[in-house]
Amino acid sequence: MISIGFMQGRLSPMIDNRIQSFPWKGWQKEFEIASKNNINTIEWTIDDDQLYENPLLTEKGIQEINALTKKYQINIPSLTGDCFMQKPFWKSIGAQKEKLQNDFINILHGCSKANISIVLIPLVDNGSIENDLQENNLLTFLSSQTELLKKLSVRVCFESDFPPKKLKDFIDRYDDDLFGINYDTGNSASMGFDPSEEFLQYGDRIINIHIKDRPLGGTTVPLGEGDTNFSLIFRMLKEHDYHGNLILQTARAKDNDHLSVLKNYHNITMEHAKKIGLPVNIS
Repeated sequence: MISIGFMQGRLSPMIDNRIQSFPWKGWQKEFEIASKNNINTIEWTIDDDQLYENPLLTEKGIQEINALTKKYQINIPSLTGDCFMQKPFWKSIGAQKEKLQNDFINILHGCSKANISIVLIPLVDNGSIENDLQENNLLTFLSSQTELLKKLSVRVCFESDFPPKKLKDFIDRYDDDLFGINYDTGNSASMGFDPSEEFLQYGDRIINIHIKDRPLGGTTVPLGEGDTNFSLIFRMLKEHDYHGNLILQTARAKDNDHLSVLKNYHNITMEHAKKIGLPVNIS
């Protein structure tokens, strides 16, 4: 059953006008707000700034996360590792590379303790792969962690700016039991990719989806105001028997009424899913 959830922080005030960052002051409150509004799925986010103060990486924090998920019946199936994009270990050398790789391993352990089963590595913006060396650095390290991934019951998914055929070639190098693709609806629209071609090339490797809208070559806008072809994308999801989650990584409210905006996006996404017959959890 597919759940429609939201990226952590979307129910909290923006920090320094950033569309996405860990909501230090309100992360606990988001569980209560989500539960009261029948939204039962949150995707965790973690930044490099204050990395080891994030609740996911402290014993007290793990206890609080698990207590909140139980109290409010909230599921946290996935994590977006913005920290990896901010400081990509596949572009680093020497002591810094070793430190960043160790950060990744520690995040895996935190995810396992919080029952988070998917870790997303963003290969976009500062994390974008620029050459074969970086691609091979990533593959070499992650391949060395396969036994740990199995032990912790965690999978890795990649969000990438590669064109469809290149992304297929990239993901084909990875074990399909442990590695997959995060499909970002808005990013694909912004880059002018054809969803039919994307799903043809790697649709069977998609294990997580970010829902957002962007115009061609532009930034995030409210759902329906960009060039994302949601009708086609949801038809592709149906054809490929998608059973992952739909995570709202949507535009923020201009009037700070983030709950109303998120509820509207949730309803829009639900209507697309129901129209095409996707098995979506209605609670």
